[in-house]
Amino acid sequence: MFPLIQRCCFHTSFKLQQLTGPRLLLCAKNRTTQSSLGLCLQRDVCPLSRPPSLKPALVNATQLQAFHTSLPVSKKKKPPESEIESQKSKESLKDAPKPALYLSLGGLVPFVMAPLAMGIQGTYYPEVAFAQVTYGAVTASFLGGMRWGFALPENSPAKPDWLNLANSIVPPVFAWQALLFQDAALGAVMLVMALGIALHYDIALLPPYPRWFKRLRVWGTVVMVLSLLTTATLKLILEQQSLEGRNKWQNTK
Repeated sequence: MFPLIQRCCFHTSFKLQQLTGPRLLLCAKNRTTQSSLGLCLQRDVCPLSRPPSLKPALVNATQLQAFHTSLPVSKKKKPPESEIESQKSKESLKDAPKPALYLSLGGLVPFVMAPLAMGIQGTYYPEVAFAQVTYGAVTASFLGGMRWGFALPENSPAKPDWLNLANSIVPPVFAWQALLFQDAALGAVMLVMALGIALHYDIALLPPYPRWFKRLRVWGTVVMVLSLLTTATLKLILEQQSLEGRNKWQNTK
């Protein structure tokens, strides 16, 4: 009995294995194909399930978002050179250091006091005019030598070449010539030329100077030139008046 039962069980298990093995493989294949078909259907159905009206809205929203985000970025971006130039253009005499401003204004007092004193008293004093011309010659020499102090340091933007160093000697030479004239009016005219040349050098040939210093030089030169020309004009007017007064007094005699 036992051998018969063993044979029957062995044959049935073998048959079951023969029947179930390929069926299991087919079921697994069917499941994989079904899963792959389901994924394909989901991919195909998902875009179709979305309403077509949402697509252009999403595209327009993304375009608008890109448009709105790009504009502020383009506006905020500025090159550093333009910012530096805008800051320099805002500089004025108020931005000048207080010592430089006050010393420059104090240095203009002797120029203004000489013609003012002679105009108030109504007489021309050759000594006062010569003192003004002497002070102007010293100022012109100082302005010429200042270029050497600017060009000689190693880190200076100006080079110690012939253009910078030789041109700085021109104002002192004109100032020396102004002191050689016996007539103070001619010396004043020579000093006007020396101060004009120094101003041209400081503004045109040395652009690295600060903007506040250039404006200070312009206004200072204007005051010095006007005071010197006023002294020369007072000499002509007051001496002419004194000559006419002497002639009248001699005629009355």
